[in-house]
Amino acid sequence: MARSPKRHHWRRRPDPPAAARPADPAPGSGPSAVPPVRKDHGSVVQAVLYRDGRRVAHPESLAETFRQLRQYPGGMAWIGLHRPSEAELHSLAAEFDLHELAVEDALEAHQRPKLERYGDTLFVVLRAARYLDAQEEVEFGELHAFVGKDFLITVRHGAAPDLSAVRHRMEETPELLALGPEAVLYAILDAVVDGYAPVVAGVQNDIDEIETEVFGGDPAVSRRIYELAREMVEFQRATRPLVAMLHALMAGFAKYGTQEELQRYLRDVADHVTHTSERVDGFRQALADILTVNATLVTQQQNAEMRALAEAGFEQNEEIKKISSWAAILFAPTLVGTIYGMNFDHMPELHWAGGYPFAIALMGVVCTTLYVIFKRRDWL
Repeated sequence: MARSPKRHHWRRRPDPPAAARPADPAPGSGPSAVPPVRKDHGSVVQAVLYRDGRRVAHPESLAETFRQLRQYPGGMAWIGLHRPSEAELHSLAAEFDLHELAVEDALEAHQRPKLERYGDTLFVVLRAARYLDAQEEVEFGELHAFVGKDFLITVRHGAAPDLSAVRHRMEETPELLALGPEAVLYAILDAVVDGYAPVVAGVQNDIDEIETEVFGGDPAVSRRIYELAREMVEFQRATRPLVAMLHALMAGFAKYGTQEELQRYLRDVADHVTHTSERVDGFRQALADILTVNATLVTQQQNAEMRALAEAGFEQNEEIKKISSWAAILFAPTLVGTIYGMNFDHMPELHWAGGYPFAIALMGVVCTTLYVIFKRRDWL
């Protein structure tokens, strides 16, 4: 299913190159009079306050974020954390009334994708992925999101997804950002799902290369198939639960009064994650088939080698039989000649006039008999 490049408002304008992006307004200038976001001490990557879709403050600590949020009624706090400490998460939990089980999951990480609601707070776990071209590997990251009425907290464990790009797109469309934390959550979901597309393309290319290697007889291809199959298991664990999560969100549209615009966005994301999940299932099946074909080809190659060895052994055995037969035939006259060639005075038939013809005849009879026997046994 082709993806429209204009399916979301926050995707209508491509991000300009880093060198061409306009700088954030300096302090005291611009409509919002807010300086650019800086990375704070500790694990706080970004902490920004918004009101009516516009950035109004960028606190430099969690405590400052809590204080300023109270000063902006109707505002929203978007706090980004990267592998936070236990103290930082517990501080957020106390301020925003986060459930202890969700906080524990966010600290431990290594969670399966899921969607849980604790009172007025939505807790979401996502598995992002990105394709590393140099290593030809799929790298997975983990993202936890706490979504409340006036806040959104993201906790990342890994490099993906790039939430700074999500923030940049959302700030360029303040009408969407003004819809609140739920709109930001959908933008994050969209970014995670969009991040799967390069992975799918990279894996498809790997499978094409593997098929060529399999039929080319590369002995190292089995290991590559196995490693890629393991990555597809992880990829499947990231995408399959996401389908059910998005359908659960759609089921709550009426109950939680989700904006119609956001409903359309979520349905679109659900369609594409379903498509991705189906592609991943197809990859797993294709790799299983390739592994079976490779095992068959390896078995055939081994059988051919064994057959060649057996044929070589058979031919060698035939040659040995021929050599042995002629050696036996030649041994008979040699034996007779050797006996009568001994220089002893007292030997029977030594002075017999018919001894020589008898010896020659004996040699001929023995040789002929052996030849007939070996010929009947197909040794000659």
